[in-house]
Amino acid sequence: MTDNHLNTNKLLQDCVVYDWGKIQYKEAWDKQTILANELIAAKKQNDFPVNEHPHKLIFCEHNPVYTLGKSGSIEHIKLSDKELSERGIEFYKINRGGDITYHGPGQLVCYPIFDLERISRDLKRYISSLEEVVIRTLAAYEIIGIRIPEYTGVWLEATEVLPLRKICAIGVHMSRWVSMHGFAFNINTDLAYFRNIIPCGINDSNKAVTSLAIELGKEIDMNHVKKQLLFHFSEVFGLEYAKEDAKILL
Repeated sequence: MTDNHLNTNKLLQDCVVYDWGKIQYKEAWDKQTILANELIAAKKQNDFPVNEHPHKLIFCEHNPVYTLGKSGSIEHIKLSDKELSERGIEFYKINRGGDITYHGPGQLVCYPIFDLERISRDLKRYISSLEEVVIRTLAAYEIIGIRIPEYTGVWLEATEVLPLRKICAIGVHMSRWVSMHGFAFNINTDLAYFRNIIPCGINDSNKAVTSLAIELGKEIDMNHVKKQLLFHFSEVFGLEYAKEDAKILL
């Protein structure tokens, strides 16, 4: 196993994959909360039936919504409640880490509901491993993704004409080592929505937001991205998918 492989257990971990398609943010939040709470409740049993509670990996897209993490500032949203309503954009304060971000059509959101006690009890390494999954996925499109020390997420290096660009934002919540929330990967995202906020609270003209479609100059097949992500989740986290999931998505 490489240093980037979070799972130090030689046995593969069972994982069930959900594809919720396009779903309202609050509905997805409620559904992932139920899944996480079920896992937390099961772990409280003296004889925890691991085989009955595999990890969960959720893909979805949301209608336009801004979400503000626990450490974020409301001042980082530039629209009033009235303006949000007029533009059909929802807004939620939520229980993940991080600041403000945007979710919307064309952006692939991934929510891992993982029991890290079965993988690695290391939050910093967990976030780094999520970044690694995205970095390896970008490499499949011949794009070099990078980390920068001050911020979470995955970035593209500055060029002579382009600033440092963020392509994937990460924000997680952890309870009893069960993860919630995850990452938002800009694929065919309408980046104009980011102009209404200070993305991730980073107010720096030398940093911008980008998407896979912008970088490659064409619309991207979302299902192909999902397949790449699943492959690299399996590599990095040591996951084994149910046969029906593998048949559909791999």
